[in-house]
Amino acid sequence: MLDFKIKRPIFKKAEYNILDFGAQSSCQVDNQLAIQRAIDYCHEHGGGKVIVPNGFYLTSPIELKSNVNLHLESNAFIKFTKIKSKYPLYFSNYEGTVRIRAKSPISAENCTNIAITGSGVIDGSGELWRGIKRWQLTELEWNNCLKKSKYVLKTDRNDIWCPSKTFYEGLIKGEPDYNDPNALKIASKHWDMYRPVLLNIVSCDKVLIEGVTLQNSPAWNVHPIFCTNVTIKDALIRNKFSAQNGDGIDLDSCQNCEIVNNVLQVGDDGICLKSGKNRSARNINFPTKNVWIHDCKVFNSHGGFVVGSEMSRGVENVYVEDCIFSGSNVGIRVKSAMGRGGYVRDIHIKNIHMADIDNEAIILSMKYVFNSVELPNDEKTIKLDEDDVPKFYNFYIDNVQCANSHVGLKIEGLKGYPIHDINITNSYIKCDKDKILHDCENINLTNVVFNTTKSTN
Repeated sequence: MLDFKIKRPIFKKAEYNILDFGAQSSCQVDNQLAIQRAIDYCHEHGGGKVIVPNGFYLTSPIELKSNVNLHLESNAFIKFTKIKSKYPLYFSNYEGTVRIRAKSPISAENCTNIAITGSGVIDGSGELWRGIKRWQLTELEWNNCLKKSKYVLKTDRNDIWCPSKTFYEGLIKGEPDYNDPNALKIASKHWDMYRPVLLNIVSCDKVLIEGVTLQNSPAWNVHPIFCTNVTIKDALIRNKFSAQNGDGIDLDSCQNCEIVNNVLQVGDDGICLKSGKNRSARNINFPTKNVWIHDCKVFNSHGGFVVGSEMSRGVENVYVEDCIFSGSNVGIRVKSAMGRGGYVRDIHIKNIHMADIDNEAIILSMKYVFNSVELPNDEKTIKLDEDDVPKFYNFYIDNVQCANSHVGLKIEGLKGYPIHDINITNSYIKCDKDKILHDCENINLTNVVFNTTKSTN
């Protein structure tokens, strides 16, 4: 039984149609000013519902405001442009640290009572932003990319198709020194290398995403950070398999959240919990906690349910129930590394049904980032101490059914710092190898069957 409650936003019954503010259903007109006017007017008059009626609405970035529900009718289609002047660069928080990013197509900051609802489609035009690794494409798909852009970065490991000259040159040049006061100006020469998340929600309370399709994000799809009372319900979240960093949902240092009855098919992690990266993140006491994930389906992702690897402020009191993970690289994945610190604890997982898992059905690993210590440049001279060691403990996993995977269970802590108190019950996992256990203790398996001919432990 949950020991927390999630508050949902409540809105006035007032409605404002974007057509009344000058919007046009057209693939040639930028509707940003009209849509933003409608949102601002609704906010200034006490809130309500901003209606996006059936039609095609090209737009550049928009910002949500308190007490506003952006509601898409069933055949409403919002498609975002890619124009340099519309996506200014700024210092954001991405992948657990301060990073330069372009402005997100949809953003909200320090808002209360906000929502995106309805059954229409929001498309981030990610294909205009993302580079693509050659191995992720068929020969026909690769050749089609070359028709759109001739820029290909050759590397020892893989060729990367680049959607623009500026993206290509940015990959070669790399990011500027963030301590340089001109860092943003320098980065702006390669602005589209700093791909934004589609939906960036920062420090907001009572957030609802319901019913809509969110797809084709430049980077992550949905990224609430430092938010409370977040509900993501009945949504379809999609990205192509080739969409690198195309995560579905990344709850980042959020509390009291429900993710329910969503379908995700994405190019990276499906449903992921994060809470900042390394020592600098731990200066802010805002763990991800009180999260209820249930009745969701995740297809063709890197991981069905994932924690980390950015988890330095802590992740705790999480319930994952009644979900399907199919065709993913990994089913249940908790990952971290030396240097992160923080903890992942009191994780409750039950009634999970999985099939076609390429690697591990369940993996808890502190050896992410190639078994190395990964620290930002300004921390590399700092001597690591006990606070830099991540901690995983108190996991309760029940009734996991997996039709096929490569490894059933993998648990790998750090030498001298074991993962501990992991309890798995009433589960059946068909796999090539049953389990790989290193640097862990008090691993309790009760009525757990690994159907395999190869035993590794």
